[in-house]
Amino acid sequence: MERKKLPIGIQTFAEIRREGYYYVDKTPFVAKLAESGKYYFLSRPRRFGKSLFLDTLAEAFAGNRAFFTGL
Repeated sequence: MERKKLPIGIQTFAEIRREGYYYVDKTPFVAKLAESGKYYFLSRPRRFGKSLFLDTLAEAFAGNRAFFTGL
């Protein structure tokens, strides 16, 4: 059984995917955001993944499909 590590303190989507950390897939939200609306204000408490989600958005819009394979 393969054990994955928790991504504590890691804020880049690429590193999480490359290094095999646990990741809760938020890619359906990426598509939903891209297809609807214009502007969004991301309001979440500190340490609740805003930076990681923004990095995930950046990777999606940069077209880095390899990071999204298998999600």
